[in-house]
Parts: sequence; structure tokens; C-alpha cells
Amino acid sequence: MKLLRIVPDNTAFGFMAFKRFSFPLSALLSAVSVAAFLLIGLNFGIDFTGGTLIEMKALSGKADTATVRQLSGDLELGEVEVQEFGSSGEVSLRFVLQPGGEKGQQEVVEKVKQIFSSTYEFRRVEVVGPRVSGELVQSGILGVVLSVLGVLVYLWFRFEWQFAVGAVIATLHDLVLTIGFFAITQIEFNMTSIAAILTIVGYSLNDTVVVFDRIRELLRKYKKMPIAQLLDLSINSTLSRTVMTSVTTSLALLALVLFGGAVISSFSYAMIFGVLIGTYSSIFIASPVLIYLGARVVKDTPDESDTGTANADASNKGRA
Repeated sequence: MKLLRIVPDNTAFGFMAFKRFSFPLSALLSAVSVAAFLLIGLNFGIDFTGGTLIEMKALSGKADTATVRQLSGDLELGEVEVQEFGSSGEVSLRFVLQPGGEKGQQEVVEKVKQIFSSTYEFRRVEVVGPRVSGELVQSGILGVVLSVLGVLVYLWFRFEWQFAVGAVIATLHDLVLTIGFFAITQIEFNMTSIAAILTIVGYSLNDTVVVFDRIRELLRKYKKMPIAQLLDLSINSTLSRTVMTSVTTSLALLALVLFGGAVISSFSYAMIFGVLIGTYSSIFIASPVLIYLGARVVKDTPDESDTGTANADASNKGRA
């Protein structure tokens, strides 16, 4: 029985030929991401800003957002953000942080229920005080920083310095573009977004390590092969695994986008973006960097013929 091959065994795509385009493109996207973060900023959720979030569903028919906005404004609780989401009968209200600590936030909930309980079903009520929101900001930043430092330590011991630098550049590239994605799309940035960023770091690093393992293996085997040709051979030999992992992960995330609801929407959208950008960076950023860093054979190993064996490796790439 013939096995299904997502990528043909004899694939020999010249990925390194695109480095003259991928580097300027990534530099441009990174600059846009930084500019968006500084000029537009992130749409921080209630986890970080504090306040009260209430989600309701109309008991019958479509939610009248104009009426909801007017009645909420009459409560004189400061600026109120009213948005429709999900189905046509669902609406969310976001109130700014109120004075009086947690008691002040609970009063917001009680006042809203008095007005809308007869016409709306309350689906979600989330109250975050100023102290809790501040602690969440610190915890989120600390989590991201520690994870990146952990990645750096792992790469330092796992690979030679050229590979470590390439992986770090690719990881930082993915982080910057993901932050830019949040800033440009204005998707709510909350604690699930932090979880998405940490997951993207792990996914991108895993994809890069798989490619780097093959590169290091072939560097020892084909000592006379030009580095660009060797990188193409390495990427093509792991391409089947890369495509399969990316597609299956994206399908699972697509299900979360369609059926997961608004609570995890920021996580789902960010992860889909992260899978795409992580796959791109492991091929078009991390690997080409090795050319400029002068990656070559590091350990002495018995020489093997550079002719003929490369084709055999390409034909066996289905094992990757």
C-alpha cells in the first residue's frame, strides 16, 4: 500500500533564493509593528485596565444596541463601551474602573441588572479591581520575559552559537509581529493573549529546532556542499513534517475561532497568526541567518561522499 505523501519525496524547492526578499519584508513588517504599538497601542482588556465587563443576550429578537447604550449612559458611571458580538442578540458592556474598590464595581453590576434583567439574559459578568489588574500586568510581563530568557538558555546549550542566534532572531521576530498584529487589529489584549504569545514562542521554537537538527546533521555529513544548497536540502527534507504540523494545528484553531466564542477569540486569532508567522520565520528567517553567521561543520566527523548521498537524503525525507 502506497503511503500518502503531502510533499513529494523529490521536492527540491530553492528557499534560500528568497532571502533577498524575506529579510527586507520582515524588517518592514517589524517596523510597522513597532510603530503600531507606539502610535496606536494595544486594546487592553479588563484584565489589565480594571473595571466591569458584562455580556448579555436578548431574550427575544435582536439586541437594541442604541437603547442599551442610552440606558447605560443614564447610569452616569463614566464612559461605557457597548458592542455587539457573536449572534445578533448578544451585546457586551464595558464600564471603566469605578471609585470605591470592589464594592464600587459590584454596584455597577447591580444597577445594570435592575435595568436590563427583564429583557436580557446575563451570560458573563467579570469584575476586576485596580489592585488585581495591576498584579495581572506584572504577572503577564514577568511570564513573557522569563519564557524568553528560558528559550535563550535552552538554545545556548542546545546548539552552537550560530544556531542559537538564528533561533533567537526568529523568536523575537515572531514576538514583535504578534504584538503588531494585536495593535493593528485592535483585538482585545487580555490574559488569554499572554497565553497565546507564550504558545507561539513554543511553537515557533519547536519548528525551528526541527529544521536546525536536520541542518546540523547534514553539515557534518556534507562538508563540501555549499551552505545555501545544504539549507535548501534540510528544509525540503523536513517540509512534509512542517506542512502537516501547520495544517493540522490551523484546523484545530479554526474550530476554536468558529465555535469557541468571544471569550477565547483573542487567543484563537493570535494563534492562527502565530502558526503562519512561526512557520515562515523558521524557513525564511532562522535558516538564512546561518549563511551570514558562517555556520559550518563544528565537530570533526568521518567524511562522507557529498555526491549521490544528498539525493538519498531527499528521498528519505518522509521520515521527518
